[in-house]
Amino acid sequence: MNKALHEVEEKVKVVDVIIELFDARAPFSSVNEQLEKATKHKKKLYLITKADLADPKQTELWQKHFKNEDSEVIVANLGDRKSYDIISNAVVRLGKSKWAKEMARGIKPQPIRTMIIGIPNVGKSSLINLLAKRKAAGVQNKPGYTRGEQWIRVNKDFLLLDTPGILPMSYENKEKAANLALIGSIREDILPNTDLVEMLLAFLKEHYPDALRERFGIDEISSHKEVCLTISSKRGLLKANNQPDIDKAESLLLKEFKDGLLGRITLEWL
Repeated sequence: MNKALHEVEEKVKVVDVIIELFDARAPFSSVNEQLEKATKHKKKLYLITKADLADPKQTELWQKHFKNEDSEVIVANLGDRKSYDIISNAVVRLGKSKWAKEMARGIKPQPIRTMIIGIPNVGKSSLINLLAKRKAAGVQNKPGYTRGEQWIRVNKDFLLLDTPGILPMSYENKEKAANLALIGSIREDILPNTDLVEMLLAFLKEHYPDALRERFGIDEISSHKEVCLTISSKRGLLKANNQPDIDKAESLLLKEFKDGLLGRITLEWL
């Protein structure tokens, strides 16, 4: 991660616009402060991804939160071809000042050089494939799949420089680390499943008390043990001795949350 961060810092010097991706379920935790520091003087296009998994009211608030005079914010559906024009037009708007400077110096406007940054598993590869209109980057639903970096010509107006997903070297904030594990940006085994489930259940109980009703028939979120016992019973998760398998129940709950099967949930509220 340290090596990749250094490479990003070097490439920033030749980039005009930064495209930064955030996961709508945990926008604050998606922000890599080291990357923010390295790119703070550049114009930015913020893309809020995976909004179909997040609370729409919170996504709208986060969209307003990230907006400033040197940035644009788009809630992006990277699986929709219509997003190509929306994103491409936003890049051009942010790059117009560069073209104006070039023309003032008698230089033919050059393509806008754009760098994509973001934490792992936030949709960077899907964005590249959307804009390049071909499978230019691998896509897998696990953190750290993208390797290396590459320039990709999108159209006559701009180029994309892909970079690997970069996380801070360590997380002193356990809640932030847990959020990233819950949405799949870092491996779940960074923290014990029991800790992740307890944090998730506490959050759901406060903000989404009905989240487990339709999926597991749980009307009231009680203790970690009671929830896992109910899930074990409902899904037939038993050990060889026919006792409830709490470990499997924890893993199932975490997977179904990550896959959006518990409803549209945002872990960080404004």
